[in-house]
Parts: sequence; structure tokens; C-alpha cells
Amino acid sequence: MNRLRHFLDLSDAGRDVLTAMLADAHARKAARRDWPKGRPDADAPLAGHVLAMIFEKNSTRTRVSFDMAMRQLGGSALILDSGSTQLGRGESLADTARVLSRMVDAIMIRTDDHAKIEELAKHATVPVINGLTDRSHPCQIVADLLTIEEQGKSLAGLELAWLGDGNNVLHSILEAAALLGFNVRVGVPQGYEPESAFVEMAREAGSTITLTRDAAQAAAGADVIVTDTWVSMGQDHAHNKLAAMAPFQVDSRLMAQAKPDACFLHCLPAHIGEEVTEEVFESDRSVVFDEAENRIHAQKSVLLWSLGRL
Repeated sequence: MNRLRHFLDLSDAGRDVLTAMLADAHARKAARRDWPKGRPDADAPLAGHVLAMIFEKNSTRTRVSFDMAMRQLGGSALILDSGSTQLGRGESLADTARVLSRMVDAIMIRTDDHAKIEELAKHATVPVINGLTDRSHPCQIVADLLTIEEQGKSLAGLELAWLGDGNNVLHSILEAAALLGFNVRVGVPQGYEPESAFVEMAREAGSTITLTRDAAQAAAGADVIVTDTWVSMGQDHAHNKLAAMAPFQVDSRLMAQAKPDACFLHCLPAHIGEEVTEEVFESDRSVVFDEAENRIHAQKSVLLWSLGRL
């Protein structure tokens, strides 16, 4: 029996597969240029396949991009949320996994505690994909890497600057750095650092990971500057946290510290005036909407790998 291809973190795929995913995403995106968005790819590789999407957190990009990814691959998707399923009435993740495995070909879940997705994967007999947990956001980072390559930048040796909270998105960036050989400067206030396991993973793989309290030092000479909302979904809008994050706002002076062709990424939704200024967000250096669109193309490749088609 073949091992199930769960995609809970980037390391589940590994370096060679991640590289193949990016190549496939570039090719599929180019092949459907100027097509209607709902038209299936020419080979429709997932015709007849169904993805169940479980949402325990609100979503725009994850919801629409996975749905469109399945449509473009020739398959279909079902949207489930805890409020309208038995999960909301106490049915276990184990039983949900076993039931859905009999009815669909893959499961994507967007939730809080990473232990939940591990429990789902433990009992599922179909691939489980991480649409977001509090620990990591691997699908977002595949899209980010795709966007960076579209800007003509090589991932090997890339200098990426992260400004703000040491959150789930940064954890997956650090995992990508470990796999693909780029460096990360993390500008972060004290008390909001990323989990040390991700930092050490990247350092042990040979990446240079710098943690600094100086935003300008993090941004200096960077190829890419990345940030995210300071207060994540489900967290209280803590004034102390906002005050601590304020020196790490991405503004035009901070962008000036980076390379002249550096681009700006943000996984969205953005809080203009907090983690980024409107001037930067709306500038020519901002590729946030390319990044958002690329969720579709990145997740198509994740789905294909998970279902043994890549």
C-alpha cells in the first residue's frame, strides 16, 4: 500500500517535490493565460475527484483558491464548516476523517490548533492538506515562492526580510529556507519571536537566519520584504502587541533599505496603517495581488502531488 501524501507542512513534500510543484505551477499558469477562469486545464488531471474543505476559521483566499484549483484541475469541491456539520456538535475529528475518507478523495482543513490537523491525518485514508493552522501555513508559502520566482529572483541564496510577528507564516518561510537554501532576516520585537524549532531547522540546513530588534537592519539589502497582520485571527486586538510592533511597520523608508528591485509581499488581509503603509501597499513594488492569485496555481500543484499526479 502506498504511503498517503499528506501536506501538513512543507517538509512533508521535501525539496525536490517543492521544486517540482513550483515548475508545474508556472507551466499550468502559463498554459491557461487569457482563458476563462472556470475552464478546466487541457488535461483535466483530477476529473471526477472531489475535495472536502473544512473551515473552522474565516476565509476568502483559501476558500476561493482551493475551489478554483479543483475546478481548473477538472474536479470539484465541497465546503464544510463546524457550524453546519457534526463537528460543531462534538463529533470527533477521528470519526470525521473516517467518514469523509469514504466519500471524497482529499480533505483540506483551515483551523487553529495544529494538533487537530495531525489528528485528522492520523485517521484519514485520503490525503489531508493544511489550509492554515496556528503553527504553519505551507500552501501560502508555495504561492509566495511562485510569486518571487515570477519577479525574476532565484530562490537559492535569496535574502528575505520578515517584519513583525513571529507567526505561522514565518514558520513556513523558515521551513522553505531550510529546503531551498535562502536566508531570512527577522525583524521582531522581544517576546514575539518565531518558534525556535523552525529557526534551528533552517540554520542546521545551512541558511543564515538573523533575528534582530532593528527593522532597518532586517530590511538592509533584502530581495524581498514580507509582513503579515500583527494581530492574527482569533486573537484579541491587544494594544500592547500593537505598540510593540509599531517600529516594524513597512513604510517607504524601510523599503528604501532593501535592494532597488525588492518586492513587497503580504498574505492578506492587510491592515493599512498598521503593519504596512498605503504608500507601500499600493506601490509598484507591491505584488500582493499576484501573490493572492497564485494561491490557485500553487494549490493545484499541491493537490496533484497529494493525489499522486505529480
